[in-house]
Amino acid sequence: MKVLILGAGQGKRLLPLTQEVPKALLDIHGRTLVERQIDAFVACGIREFIVITGYGSDLMADMLEQIEARNPGTSIRTVYNPFYSVSDNLASCWMAREEMTGDFIQVNGDNLFRADLVKDLLAAPHAPVTVAINLKESYDNDDMKVMLDGERLTEIGKTLPIEAVNAEAIGFYCFRGEGGALYRDVLEKAMQDPSGLRQWFPSAVGTLAKLTDIHVCAVSGHEWCEVDFPVDLQHARQMVSSWDD
Repeated sequence: MKVLILGAGQGKRLLPLTQEVPKALLDIHGRTLVERQIDAFVACGIREFIVITGYGSDLMADMLEQIEARNPGTSIRTVYNPFYSVSDNLASCWMAREEMTGDFIQVNGDNLFRADLVKDLLAAPHAPVTVAINLKESYDNDDMKVMLDGERLTEIGKTLPIEAVNAEAIGFYCFRGEGGALYRDVLEKAMQDPSGLRQWFPSAVGTLAKLTDIHVCAVSGHEWCEVDFPVDLQHARQMVSSWDD
């Protein structure tokens, strides 16, 4: 198992905090966001990482070298997305398609979580694709909403009708067996369309749901958050302070 981290974005909704550094390098109670992500995966025995970079790529590379040096036996490679300023994250996934071999987890670079969440995802029944979901009472416009048929994902997107939504995808996607190859094929076809640069990668996952069973793994009992806005960063720091005590 290896991990692909989508870390190319600047995080413009966090400006001016991300004026000089990409979102993934923001300080979360003494450690950067990407450092906390990698630490959580390493605690689960995962040692191979590919980080897709873009904004502030030199700073990211320096930090990743430090993280690798602190974790002997760990391999961290980078893939640079030159389109980061004019594209959404489907292009980042496409840039890393050659790394999508074997079993792998793809995770958004703005997710904050602990090893216990990763362990539950790894322990989920094996399927070509498994999507981590969170269940809550209501959903907003920024949630990556999903529709389910039992344990199978049928639709995913931010614009799904609220009345039909069953859960939100939190940014973890696990590919096993043929799942990775199917995903690569969908990414290739999506990027052949002129609109590909402006697509979010969950649109490819939605297409994939028509080709294979996409299972879900509920992680509602775990502490986690996405860091999109300054209020999220404040929440993340408060949450992590209790983890580190």
